[in-house]
Amino acid sequence: MKNQLCWKDLNAQSSQKVIEELSDAFQSWFDLRQNDPEANPSGYRKHGDTRPRSTVTFKADGLKHDRENNRVRLSKGSNLKESRPDFILCDYQTHPDVDLTEVNKVQNVRAVWNGDEWELHFVCKVELETNDSAGGEVAGIDLGIKNLATVAFPDQCVRYPGNSLKQDKHYFTQAEYDKEGENSPSEKSMWARRKHADRVTNFYHVLTDTVITECVERGVSTLAVSWPEDVRESDWGKTDNKKLHSWAFDRLYQYLEYKGETHGVEVLKENEWNTSKTCSGCGDDTKSNRVGRGLYVCSSCELVGNADCNGAENMRQKITPSPHGEDRSNGCVAQPSVHRFDRESGMFRTREQVVS
Repeated sequence: MKNQLCWKDLNAQSSQKVIEELSDAFQSWFDLRQNDPEANPSGYRKHGDTRPRSTVTFKADGLKHDRENNRVRLSKGSNLKESRPDFILCDYQTHPDVDLTEVNKVQNVRAVWNGDEWELHFVCKVELETNDSAGGEVAGIDLGIKNLATVAFPDQCVRYPGNSLKQDKHYFTQAEYDKEGENSPSEKSMWARRKHADRVTNFYHVLTDTVITECVERGVSTLAVSWPEDVRESDWGKTDNKKLHSWAFDRLYQYLEYKGETHGVEVLKENEWNTSKTCSGCGDDTKSNRVGRGLYVCSSCELVGNADCNGAENMRQKITPSPHGEDRSNGCVAQPSVHRFDRESGMFRTREQVVS
């Protein structure tokens, strides 16, 4: 890369970071091909585009941050003419709710092309205030593809379906297809991709915020999260492989973990093995108990309930095997509350409150 004119002015560590990100992208593609031979490779910029717009990362030794004047100096490479400066001085303006003057340290700065202009993304190290949880209750959460999260709280089971994500994917995929260029993605097609990615990120943040807030309000100090060990290493068939590889359970867990930490909720990763077929009432693990996609009927104790709620209750019982001795067999597990994403308010609300 250092022999290419477009990269000669880069700081050495920035060049290395570009190569690392390219390597990660191709490694991800190789992994996908093991189960899906038709997986698409990493994308490239348009043919004949001589201006590189790849994300460029400046690490700590390649930047100097001036907090008082909202400026950052980004170092360039050493292969420069005497008449050219060895740094780029950038003025920046943050969003109203962001104050970089209180940041302990800027770890790196990323220059990102958003389709119209370059943006600076600051990766910062900050101290977060943590709160002690008000109670000692336990909740379990079952992560899924259709119902993204089903939570067994001490007094109720709540399902959070992903209908909104499915609708967005259909709409923006169609928009991207309709606006595709003759030989490569058009600007409007790239806009559809970015818009869809932003919608997905916002949905995940709102969902995890809602779950952690509910935990605090219900006195939950420990949240057990289902973790599908080695799920992507198995072959589930072409259609299911695509669904599993797009399932962001690890991303949801990371969001829950750091948000739980700031609110005094300990988020634990627990193996979900057998939780979907095991009865949360008596422990019977007969495979046929799971009658359908959303129905669980125990052949031993005759528990009838929602399958996802049964799995979430099993996750809860991994932490507290006999929670207060109550019988939750045909109550919470059978009749969960459904909270849907309301586009108008940008929040999760009960099914009755959501504007259709």
